[in-house]
Amino acid sequence: MFVDRPSFRSYAWNMHVQLTPEQSSFVDVGIQEGRFRDREEAVRQALAQWEQRERARIELLASLDLAEQSLDAGEGESYTGETLHELVESVKVRGEASLAGQ
Repeated sequence: MFVDRPSFRSYAWNMHVQLTPEQSSFVDVGIQEGRFRDREEAVRQALAQWEQRERARIELLASLDLAEQSLDAGEGESYTGETLHELVESVKVRGEASLAGQ
């Protein structure tokens, strides 16, 4: 071994996951239906969906932080019961128009 060279390390590693009987049956049905080639693919897809949800959660939290900063800076709008009702009606009208255009 050379002192000035780091030893080679593979970053790929294996993990053993113990599924509950219900989870195992669920995965097996997915394989039988052709949704997955094998258990590893099922787990990879589940982790990919988890990662996607986490990214969306982080983006939402960042948006909420920005909104809170905006409110703290006095950039928000105040609503009364009447103006809130007007806002709701406006959203309904725009939503119905959007759906009619589809």
